[in-house]
Amino acid sequence: MASNDRLRAGGSPRPLKTGDTWWYAAVAGEAAGSFSTRVRTRTRRACLGAVLLLTVVYAGLVLTATGRRWGDAAVTGRRADSAAVRVLREHPSLAGLTTVSLVLGCVLLLAVGLIRKRYALTGAAAGAVVTALAVTGLLQRYAPRPRIVDTAGALVPSGFPSAQTTLALGIALGLVLVVPYRLRALVIGAATLWAAAVGAYTIAAGQHRPGDVIAAALVVLAVTTGLLAVIARRGKVRPGPRRGPALPGLPVTVPLALLALAGLGAGLWLLGDTLALPTAAPYDPAELRLAHRCGQALAAGVVATAGLTLLALLRRVDVDGPPAAYRLGGPFVEAAGVPLDSNLVGPFTEDRDHEIS
Repeated sequence: MASNDRLRAGGSPRPLKTGDTWWYAAVAGEAAGSFSTRVRTRTRRACLGAVLLLTVVYAGLVLTATGRRWGDAAVTGRRADSAAVRVLREHPSLAGLTTVSLVLGCVLLLAVGLIRKRYALTGAAAGAVVTALAVTGLLQRYAPRPRIVDTAGALVPSGFPSAQTTLALGIALGLVLVVPYRLRALVIGAATLWAAAVGAYTIAAGQHRPGDVIAAALVVLAVTTGLLAVIARRGKVRPGPRRGPALPGLPVTVPLALLALAGLGAGLWLLGDTLALPTAAPYDPAELRLAHRCGQALAAGVVATAGLTLLALLRRVDVDGPPAAYRLGGPFVEAAGVPLDSNLVGPFTEDRDHEIS
């Protein structure tokens, strides 16, 4: 018996109710409520871990002079990166496409949930996106930070965290509540790649620093995992089938994993060289370009890791609506007589006219 499967004070587990995963108890030897407990525990720990990492990022990249200097160098270095300059110059419509894609992402999230009649989960997913945006707005407005002014002496508004990345990744991770279980890895992986592209564009266009995108990913991950912990606490999760969505999602999860590994690896490797920038201009264009590429790599790696973390936390966990009633089939059940109502049929059917001798 697992550590979470403790009996009640009376010495016996509670009776099974309609919707309980009794088959999980019979096969795995665990109580019906222990699965929800384990899902709640790991999602709650992920939420707390994301909040802790967000605090570290805020302290390191916003409150320290070295972190602010590195962020400014990453934004300034986009002009020294010929590849980024060429893409933005040859494709000026990227700004409009980014806005349109965010609007279409919101429509997709709501449409999938409403078409599949997952009204409560659709509301929860939309609420998570709104909550993440609200937290982002509060941090941008009220989080303590040094006053930064531009060359004209005007106060520069804070972009920590990035609202665009928060919305994009919030949509990507919110889809986990409304898409079918078998398509989860495919849809979440593709949506996370799109969110990483949105974050990379905001850095290349000079709208946000790399730390803003990293903080946005951590905010969304904290809000989403916190919501999943609440859902698991209410017992609205169930074990998914062993043949889950891993194989159909390989075309996108493999590139996502490579992006996470390459982005975090290259970003951390380059970070040591780019933090040693001089405290005042002039700066070497090569160092600025290196800082820009380092920031792009780190931001993309963190966004990709956020999507992979959610998929790992929900491995073989189905949150797609209430547990379906289990019904036995076969000649023995047919001989016993299956009820025609919607009541749950237990693991053993009772035939009052049959006695095992």
